[in-house]
Parts: sequence; structure tokens; C-alpha cells
Amino acid sequence: MKNELISLAKQRRSIYALGKNVSFTNEEISTLVKDTIKNLPTAFNNQTTRAIITFGESHDKVWDIVLARLRKEVKDDDAFAKTTAKINSFKAGYGTILYFTDTDVVDAYKKQAPLYADNFYDWSEQGMGIANFAVWTALAENELGASLQHYNPLIDDQIREAFDVPANWRLRAEMPFGSVEAQAGDKDYMDDDQRFKTFD
Repeated sequence: MKNELISLAKQRRSIYALGKNVSFTNEEISTLVKDTIKNLPTAFNNQTTRAIITFGESHDKVWDIVLARLRKEVKDDDAFAKTTAKINSFKAGYGTILYFTDTDVVDAYKKQAPLYADNFYDWSEQGMGIANFAVWTALAENELGASLQHYNPLIDDQIREAFDVPANWRLRAEMPFGSVEAQAGDKDYMDDDQRFKTFD
């Protein structure tokens, strides 16, 4: 059997040592992200995933917002120094993808298909997970590192104001990306018999 997808999935890791040594143009990266998301499955093909792709000062602004918001939560100076170092590692990257769910679409499908109304938000989250994985893997295929962060909902209001985000877009994740300045460590795997069952 072919296993190219498995090889790419193994290449996709959480990379925390990011840099700006990127040879692709912003347009090339944006096209990669857009084309990847456009060609992914969603329930009823309702295409609930939205994305804002940031570079340069806009990328920096994302992490400045995160740091300022966390300062309000982390009062201890020593603890905040560690927080600052972590946020700066994301800011050191080349760009950030902000992922959103369009809640208007979710609500519309609840009305259109009331039999499945209770499922549409869960299905939108499945679509979001697929988008996160696929874009992350597409970046890795092009030797760009990334990680998936979740500072929402702490930063929702500030991000909405800074990037003119529609009120019906709900922030779900932040993906800093850039050049790989240090590889991820070895990955541990659970035993298969704890995760899988096979029946003939």
C-alpha cells in the first residue's frame, strides 16, 4: 500500500524553535493555506472554517496581543518571564494563521437540517481539526515548522478589533509558523492495543 500520507504525518511535528529564514513569498504561503483549506471535507460541504493569515507586523501584533492579555492573568513576575519567553518563541516565527469557525453557517445548517441540529457545532470542530492537520502537514511538506496554540477565548475581543474580524467568526486556534531552527524531539506512542480494535 502507498504510505506517503503517513510519511508526511510523521514529518508534521510541533516545532517551537521557529525563525524567519523562509524562502517562499507571502503570496505562495497564503495560496498554499487557502488551497489546502478549500479542498478539505466538511459536513454537508458547509465550509465552516475561516482563516486569517498574518505576516510581518501583523504577525507580531498577534503575539503582542497575547502577551498583553496574559500579563493581566499572570501576576507573578518570575512566572510571567517564562510566559514571555514562550510567547516570544512564537513571535520569532515568520507568520501566524488564525483559525475561526463561522457560527452563522453553523446556525443556518441547524435550521436547514433540524434532525441533525445538535451535531453541527461538533461537525464544525471536526472540520476545524482536519484543517489544522492538513495545513500543518502542508507546511511541513515545504519544510516549514509550526505548532498549534489555543489562547482563545482570552484574546478573542482584542483579535477581533485588531483584524476587523466579523462578529460571527469564532476564534478556535493560532498557528505560528516559520523556518525550523531546531527539530522536535522523539515522539512517544501508546501501545496499539490500548488505542485500536480490529474485527474480521
